[in-house]
Amino acid sequence: MDINTQAVLAGQVEAAAKAAGLVVKASEVGADFSGNPTTRFTLALANDTAKTQVLELSDKFDFSRADLLGEIQVYLAEAAKRLKNPRPDMYLSLHGLPLSFGKFAWPFHLSTSGADTFLVHGEVRLEDGESDLLHAKIAASMTVTFAEIVLAPEQPFAEGFIYNAVRKTMDQGQLELVKSGNRQPVPVTTRYYSRWQKKFSFNDTSEAQRLEYLGAKVYWLSGVLGGGQPVWLLDPRDAQYLNTTVAELRKNAEALAGEGMIQLSTDWSSGGEFGAPTEALLSHRAKYEVDVSEALAFLKPTFNEEMRSGHTNM
Repeated sequence: MDINTQAVLAGQVEAAAKAAGLVVKASEVGADFSGNPTTRFTLALANDTAKTQVLELSDKFDFSRADLLGEIQVYLAEAAKRLKNPRPDMYLSLHGLPLSFGKFAWPFHLSTSGADTFLVHGEVRLEDGESDLLHAKIAASMTVTFAEIVLAPEQPFAEGFIYNAVRKTMDQGQLELVKSGNRQPVPVTTRYYSRWQKKFSFNDTSEAQRLEYLGAKVYWLSGVLGGGQPVWLLDPRDAQYLNTTVAELRKNAEALAGEGMIQLSTDWSSGGEFGAPTEALLSHRAKYEVDVSEALAFLKPTFNEEMRSGHTNM
């Protein structure tokens, strides 16, 4: 990336970040999987620069397109709310696994194996407050057909559905959390997107499942890993992952508060979106630990013992 191009991109990112209540704490030249230049911007809240998020954009990215700018503004506005979480990198799986997402190398790159797909590499780690040794190195593959849906193969336009595809693949028992290992595939296809409805689709959930999900999210992300600090309850990524709406998540959160499980933010009635656990929720520790154990057992591959001993009809 030449100096002029880099300066223009930096100015555009700084302006968009400022509009979202963010600042660019630092920037550095990077490289994508193929060695092409990128710029890595370290973003933080304007009034709290302790927690950060990296935004990586390629030199080919055209920030001036109106359709792209609108999506980036939405992305940065959500990032600003996510950075208010105790752990902005944390998400919960539907089976109750608290996970951190990191080491993603943007943008997508063409497969080097000859397959007609685009890939992005990253890592997911189990975060249960005990150890972060269990992880999965992933290679999320986006088909050419699916790529036509995405405005640009860059982080702001794909991070949300990629994270949800990783969670969905884990829900299906097709990703294993290990202490070491090779990259595991996460296929991202049109089965996750309705062209008719023009929206993503991952998990059909009931009200009871969403109540359970939000309770577990607050327990792990705030109670165990966040020192009781409030977490964002109305994350649109969760709404997409659970095939619901932010409005429905608000109703679910209010129901949990009515049961005495969570404490909503003081500005909730005027649009606040955060909540913290009550002692009643924290008292469910044994249940949530069992959920994690059962989810890990579900992810662990099982083998036919007769085949392991060589007794097979093949």
